[in-house]
Amino acid sequence: MLAVNAFGSAYRGRRVLVTGHTGFKGSWLCLWLQALGAQISGLALDPPSEPSHWGSLKLAINDHRIDIRDEAAVRGIFAAERPEIVFHLAAQPLVRRSYREPVTTWATNVMGTVHLLEAVRHTPEVRGVVVVTSDKCYENREWPWAYRERDRLGGHDPYSASKAGAELVAASYRSALLQHPSAPLLATARGGNVIGGGDWSEDRLIPDLVRSVIAREPLVIRSPRATRPWQHVLDCLSGYLLLGQRLLAGDTASADAWNFGPEGENLTVEQVLADLAHTWPRLQWRVASDPQPHEAALLQLDSAKAKTHLGWRPVWNSETAIHHTANWYRRFLEAGDVSSADELAAYVADAADSGMGWANP
Repeated sequence: MLAVNAFGSAYRGRRVLVTGHTGFKGSWLCLWLQALGAQISGLALDPPSEPSHWGSLKLAINDHRIDIRDEAAVRGIFAAERPEIVFHLAAQPLVRRSYREPVTTWATNVMGTVHLLEAVRHTPEVRGVVVVTSDKCYENREWPWAYRERDRLGGHDPYSASKAGAELVAASYRSALLQHPSAPLLATARGGNVIGGGDWSEDRLIPDLVRSVIAREPLVIRSPRATRPWQHVLDCLSGYLLLGQRLLAGDTASADAWNFGPEGENLTVEQVLADLAHTWPRLQWRVASDPQPHEAALLQLDSAKAKTHLGWRPVWNSETAIHHTANWYRRFLEAGDVSSADELAAYVADAADSGMGWANP
């Protein structure tokens, strides 16, 4: 399916730990790492939905079901697996749930990151760590220009504020606790609103829309004019993997914060729904009339730093990403197909055709 020498063969035979591997992005990352020849272990709770992308993939990895809030258990997994690189994706990832469960959100997203980095500190085999946060870690002033890595962190809701907190935790460990010569390199990655097949999470636009199709009733949408940096999950993950490759190579300049967002394509919720309907005419929706919790209406990422210093850029534009996402769900609902491997192969082929360095070793 995929040549294992992509990303300069950086992951071939490597011991890689993925936290949150049973989630949407984590399961796609494990699929890709397996194709790259990595020895994968995962640390997560049970999948957050049924069906789940993780359950559909049926990947054979060392699958550890523990809570990132349990520091002793996290340390035990590190002691057993001795990873060389860690991708930290375990999180409470939903804004609306953070209003209902603020304590869980803070404990998972902030103290969970502390527990992970403490385990890293006591595992000498670790050479690199990529902590995945969110575009929502910025203090969002809803201004018309994109946020850069040096802009102020913050957050209105518990989810967004906790992601800013995770960034501060990582920066503190990098500058104060991981400074000895043999310490691993630590980077953080901030992505936009990811879409792609296999996401069944609650309170997310496309999964909710797919469920509405199954239920044969219109989807109720909350913020039709909200603008987000929509991107395919594989575009985000290519950035994480490229960053991990640099950390494994000992590139100290890569131990920093990085944005991985789409290229000048911030679409409203209404625009995304209209594009989906072009591929899938059965989709129907209506706008909610009751008051909704606050969510920022405008948010954009500036990825110039990743483009300049990492040689990263998105492969699929919004139209292509939406098409592939709709196609994944249609195949799943109509024939029971899980086409993730096919999607990954198509993405890598398109990356190679567009001259992406990581896809052309």
